[in-house]
Amino acid sequence: MYDQALSATLLRQIDAYWRAANYLSVGQIYLYDNPLLKEPLQRAHVKRMLLGHWGTTPGQNFIYAHLNRIIRKFDIDMIYMSGPGHGGPALVANTYLEGTYSEIYPQISRDEEGLRRLCRQFSFPGGIPSHVSPECPGSIHEGGELGYSLSHAFGAVFDNPDLMVACVIGDGEAETGPLATAWHSNKFLNPIHDGAVLPILHLNGYKIANPTLLARISRHELEQLLRGYGWTPYFVEGHEPEPMHRAMAGTLDTVVQQIRQIQTAARRDGELERPLWPMIVLDTPKGWTGPKIVDGLPNEGTFRSHQVPLSISDHSPPEHLQQLESWLRSYRPQELFDAQGRLLPELAALAPTGARRMGANPHANGGVLLRELKLPDFRAYGVEVPRPGVAGIGDTHVFGALLRDVVRLNAEQRNFRLFGPDETLSNGLERVFEATARQWEATTRPEDEYLARSGRVMEVLSEHQCEGWLEGYLLTGRHGLFNCYEAFTHIVDSMFNQHAKWLKVSAQLAWRRPIASLNYLLSSHVWRQDHNGFTHQDPGFIDHVVNKKASIVRVYLPPDANCLLSVMDHCLRSRHYVNVVIAGKHPAPQWLGIEAAALHCADGIGVWHWASNDGDSDPDVVMACAGDVPTLETLAAVSILRQALPALRVRVINVVDLMRLQPASEHPHGLNDADFDRLFSRDKPIIFAFHGYPWLIHRLTYRRTNHENLHVRGYKEEGTITTAFDMTVLNDLDRFHLAMDVVDRVPQTAAQGFELKQQLQRKLIEHKQYIDRYGEDMPEIRNWNWDPSQWSS
Repeated sequence: MYDQALSATLLRQIDAYWRAANYLSVGQIYLYDNPLLKEPLQRAHVKRMLLGHWGTTPGQNFIYAHLNRIIRKFDIDMIYMSGPGHGGPALVANTYLEGTYSEIYPQISRDEEGLRRLCRQFSFPGGIPSHVSPECPGSIHEGGELGYSLSHAFGAVFDNPDLMVACVIGDGEAETGPLATAWHSNKFLNPIHDGAVLPILHLNGYKIANPTLLARISRHELEQLLRGYGWTPYFVEGHEPEPMHRAMAGTLDTVVQQIRQIQTAARRDGELERPLWPMIVLDTPKGWTGPKIVDGLPNEGTFRSHQVPLSISDHSPPEHLQQLESWLRSYRPQELFDAQGRLLPELAALAPTGARRMGANPHANGGVLLRELKLPDFRAYGVEVPRPGVAGIGDTHVFGALLRDVVRLNAEQRNFRLFGPDETLSNGLERVFEATARQWEATTRPEDEYLARSGRVMEVLSEHQCEGWLEGYLLTGRHGLFNCYEAFTHIVDSMFNQHAKWLKVSAQLAWRRPIASLNYLLSSHVWRQDHNGFTHQDPGFIDHVVNKKASIVRVYLPPDANCLLSVMDHCLRSRHYVNVVIAGKHPAPQWLGIEAAALHCADGIGVWHWASNDGDSDPDVVMACAGDVPTLETLAAVSILRQALPALRVRVINVVDLMRLQPASEHPHGLNDADFDRLFSRDKPIIFAFHGYPWLIHRLTYRRTNHENLHVRGYKEEGTITTAFDMTVLNDLDRFHLAMDVVDRVPQTAAQGFELKQQLQRKLIEHKQYIDRYGEDMPEIRNWNWDPSQWSS
């Protein structure tokens, strides 16, 4: 089998190509000048600061060279996913050798000067990072934080039936929880409509300073583990180049043929049994072909080869420079490049051509392939609001009908999916199942619901997995939505970090086209987790999101269903953002008709004149709110104030777009100071009821004129299993506390205010006694309605 895959000539050429990639990789880590070693290596030819990672690089170069061969042989549409951290030298070297790099960056030309610039830019100020960053052609996975390569790979092939992703998984990366879960993605892959993932577990034995677990268990145990995950593993092991080339070539031929047999059986013959997809375990020394001994200690095949094997500085031993030159010359660059620094034609011909090159594959620049999402008119799903405060069924339940029709409208082009950790029903999106099912390739039973071989809903009880799938789906040119319990979105904090950073950098690269936004719909939120208790009560994800670049992040807090429809329509149409939308699923009052909601959401912030009584004059107090429950409690507080203190001039402001609170100089959605002062006044008390942690509002508004009069009420880490209203009481966000805040801040309320405050304090006592006795909120709380007759004057 192995001998049939490679002729002697092709073996020699692939080995030379691999040596060229290794040479360029070492050059990137070390060389400042003299890229072809036309003169003896001197200290001046080496960078002053050495950064980079060698250990994983030669194995990835080996893989890339062999993938080029099977792409050409089988005409495969393939992209490369580099899971091990800091794989940049390998991917940059290979995209340069195949020609893609110079096409995108003409200054990195395919000659000696281009080689000099290629080496000099790596991990150098003003240059490129050591990861497989957005600057690297062919990359959709940076490999900074470890654990997400396999999830990204599967996300990329969903609804891409002709695409194959070669996903290289570092054996250190394989120790992470997300990667361990991602092996199960094969239970969600439909061989008819989806493409294929070829995992290549790169078993090189070490992390930064320790051995890896999978390299220190027996071959039998590792094979049993992988077979238990549902894979068919093929092992390629060794360190001698020639037999390794033959083994890798033969194994790749076998697994490609097996993948195609699986797909043919499903697509032509209707085979429905879940296949055991092939994968490869590549066992090679860490730092393969590098220095074997450094300073008397083993290097190749040990953790010491992980980063920069040889230190070169004014204080390092002089033999290090000699070792580096010997290392570089061991690749015989004179056999690889001509005198002008061009890769020899017979080697250049080994790479695929055009879009079949992995660095030029359009799936790795997903915006090129992005098609508009077909969306219905959100106004058609609006709820009737004949007067503010009418009862609603739950905002996400209303949105679910629109989401159902998004699925229907895009069924033919198959470019939209909904991702979430077993919470589509729980989060009130049940109507989507009128149009689709959950995709599920494992066993089904008669009592199961909404499971099918092909579906638009992807559910697995791992936020990491859902996030990774969605990111891979978006990065390859499709659209999606992540729905999740608010408190547990923190599980993907760092994944959001990485994606936001990717968007920020890729937006600065003219050749990378914008992709569809990463949309989060967070429900089952902090104020309606009274039944699950303290563990489920955390609104802090938005604090984390706001840390990122203003050009990337957006946060929306729609107060009712019609506003949610408008906001989600905007988010699903948007490009290259991270949109966070927080909405409730429980029955709640509705405030705005659909047209009024559309206008309010377009503004992002505004005075609700129908709830205010300041007219054209200055208010005595501004009552602001952001979020569905804070809006309810604010309006209930305003109702109390209107009855008890009818002369008090109250202005009600609702905030949908949280970033409107920032100055325009800080965020593109921000209000300028003059408009902010017109809304909130320059000197009047502001009582702000906020969905999340109070200090976020202070952080967004600290530069504003009237910040010293801003008093924010929000979640302050008080919670338990209790009633819904008591959650607000525990955190001083309830209507009684808000009204008392006004009395405390507006001195002209005088005796009337003092009397009202005493009444409200008694109400709080009454509330506590009632819930302790009956286990539910008082009827006046449960049955409260906004009374527009109060505002007839």
